[in-house]
Amino acid sequence: MTEIETEITAGLVRDLLRDQHPDLAELPLREVEGGWGNQMWRLGDELAVRIQRMETDPDRQLKERRWLPVLAPRLPLPIPVPVRSGAPSERFRKLWTVVTWVPGLPLDHESITRGEHAADTLAAFLRALHVTAPADAPVGGGFAAHPKDCAGGFDHFFDSLDADAIGSDAADVRSIWDDAVAAPAWESPPVWVHGDLHPANVVVADGTLAGVVDFGELSVGDPASDLAAAWVLLPEGAAARFFAAYGEADEATVRRARGLAALKSLFLMLMGQNGDRGLPGGKPAWGPAGRAALDRVLSERLTRFRE
Repeated sequence: MTEIETEITAGLVRDLLRDQHPDLAELPLREVEGGWGNQMWRLGDELAVRIQRMETDPDRQLKERRWLPVLAPRLPLPIPVPVRSGAPSERFRKLWTVVTWVPGLPLDHESITRGEHAADTLAAFLRALHVTAPADAPVGGGFAAHPKDCAGGFDHFFDSLDADAIGSDAADVRSIWDDAVAAPAWESPPVWVHGDLHPANVVVADGTLAGVVDFGELSVGDPASDLAAAWVLLPEGAAARFFAAYGEADEATVRRARGLAALKSLFLMLMGQNGDRGLPGGKPAWGPAGRAALDRVLSERLTRFRE
């Protein structure tokens, strides 16, 4: 196997712990289902090992190590805080980090049944996160960019889906996207954004949001990327409650958020489609989640969120 394809087993993880953090090496260890670029292993009751699998760029884990301990104390939901660092070695040449465990099940394997509570919880979390960041904070990109800078991604996701995946909604989806592209850009100082809020990156307990994970895309930028979660994460009818509780989004920001929600929905649908075909990186559970999110984007019109 190449370095990228190295199989990550319980034996490997335990050996790495014995080499670098022997006081943790004998704690119970079990693999956590899911993960993509990184794999998670539950370590005892309160910790987890986040270890690079397909991911080869060290910057995301280094960024989490640097900034999550700073952000965690003022966030109202638990996040995985790095507590130990694993260095590349002859045994395994990529990064790994010991983090605090966030209890709950990922939303792509669970559901939110307390929609109003979840809307208020998400709004409180994002209000606390969306503050001006230090000058040395990482600059965003990807889904955190203005929709006009994501046009290539939208076209790729839209054109790559099976013809019946979007069906008769194609014109409406394009209209929502075009409206987002035309919306004015964020003109206030950039704020901290998670940058990758989708069902696999939040956890649920007791029918509501219980934690946020995977901060590999953490950056400063336009909050619209995170506000797209009103449709991508919350159940039907909860977006209006979310925006009322968040309270700081102008019409242009909501327009951008709505378009980015459509973009993320298409991405989830495509990953679900790939999963059904057995392609590497495919996530079968993401397809239905993406279609449901797109339906919410289509059914909940912008005028509902204007003051």
